[in-house]
Amino acid sequence: MYNGIGLQTPRGSGTNGHVQRNWALVRPKDQSKAYKSEAELSAMDAAAATARQPNKEILDHERKRKIELKCAEFQEILEEQGFTEEAIANKVNNYRNMLMGEGAKLDKPVDQWGRPW
Repeated sequence: MYNGIGLQTPRGSGTNGHVQRNWALVRPKDQSKAYKSEAELSAMDAAAATARQPNKEILDHERKRKIELKCAEFQEILEEQGFTEEAIANKVNNYRNMLMGEGAKLDKPVDQWGRPW
């Protein structure tokens, strides 16, 4: 006998005394789910939008890395065309200054947080 269920002893009962669970009763899962209302969802969205601003130093660093990558590609093109080292350095420097003056408009447009679309 387990937890007050079953026979005291299986002797003389014609069974081995094994107690099984009743699978006929299927209990429903929790019926009352706490779903968020539209007002709560909009409040969460508003809080997430104003949570944190991006680090300007990191965004500036990424912009500079993209500029240097373009300068390296331009330098390789000039080397393949057979320009002298001084001419390459001068042209790459002018190209870099042009890109730096261009600002944040490199390849892709970015949203208000600096992430590409």
